[in-house]
Amino acid sequence: FVPKIKIELVVEAEKLEEAIDCIMRTAATGQVGDGKIFISDVTDVIRIRTGESGKDAL
Repeated sequence: FVPKIKIELVVEAEKLEEAIDCIMRTAATGQVGDGKIFISDVTDVIRIRTGESGKDAL
């Protein structure tokens, strides 16, 4: 058994490579179970409490 954690990170496109580099530098041990990085687009965000969407919700 290899314990796992899940981290979800949402960054602007301009910061994507920096975020990937940071994760790779700090999470890589060279051992099985280092993990994977999944990259996908977030098309919108809505703050439930106020109904704000887009960057205003962040």
